[in-house]
Amino acid sequence: MSKTYAGISEEYSKLDNSKIVLIPVPYDGTSTWQKGADKGPDAFLNASENMELYDIETQTEVYKQGVYLASPVTENTSPEHMVEAVHETTKKYIKRNKFVTAFGGEHSISIGTIRAFNECYDNLTVLQLDAHADLRKTYQGSTCNHACALYEASQTANLIQVGIRSMDIAETTVMDEDKTFFAHDMAVDDTWMDSAIDLMTDNVFITIDLDAFDPSILPSTGTPEPGGLLWYETLEFLKQVFEEKNVVGFDIVELCPNPKEKSSDFLAAKLYYKMLSYKFMHDEAEDDFDNNFNETKIGINKFSKFSDDDN
Repeated sequence: MSKTYAGISEEYSKLDNSKIVLIPVPYDGTSTWQKGADKGPDAFLNASENMELYDIETQTEVYKQGVYLASPVTENTSPEHMVEAVHETTKKYIKRNKFVTAFGGEHSISIGTIRAFNECYDNLTVLQLDAHADLRKTYQGSTCNHACALYEASQTANLIQVGIRSMDIAETTVMDEDKTFFAHDMAVDDTWMDSAIDLMTDNVFITIDLDAFDPSILPSTGTPEPGGLLWYETLEFLKQVFEEKNVVGFDIVELCPNPKEKSSDFLAAKLYYKMLSYKFMHDEAEDDFDNNFNETKIGINKFSKFSDDDN
């Protein structure tokens, strides 16, 4: 029997029976400090197999909505080719009417996921939870570096950045400070969640760099930064986003597993499952799913060479 997400049975893991698709992207080609994010998807999947699959908060078993574990995107000949492969794979499953998610890998994979969702949904908001702004236009000779992960989104979508506490001065020329929630401000502002949600359009894609979390609860990431988000405040915020907006998909990146520290792997696994639980908490397993993408919007993105003739 082939590997399934969280070890779920074949009944809930076949593509045709699944509302949810999980795309692993074990890529670590542009990270600039601690290497190992390419091992993130396997560590996440191993931890997922050890979770209880009943979510107490929502009183649901979201895996029964069906979760298809796609073949990993392993393209690594160049950052640009990797981004294109992620974009093509993501878009393929969106067009098959699935709720598409991805697990990296380092943050450059999100250039591809965001590009696909932005091509398929009107007026897309990209919600970024991250310690770093990731707004450099190029870095180390590439526009597809992890330090550039959200630059394209800043130009093509409604980008809202949450938890930022590290950036280069050059990124201040790109950043929209009215849509940026710095960690030091969030620490003393009880209204930041509502303020962030008020800035969102109806359709929201979420990208979570795990270094958004404080290293006291998630140390195993490539570039940990002090002063990050904690578990329950993050869940409170995400639940509110899922309840008030149409979350169209999400990715989670930058797990850099440490064989001697498994709690980070488990936090990532639990976070993914909680987000699915929030998305489908009001849906019965037998209900039809419609991801409501705009078929007329799909075209060739100016950043991309992908043709929609390729299915």
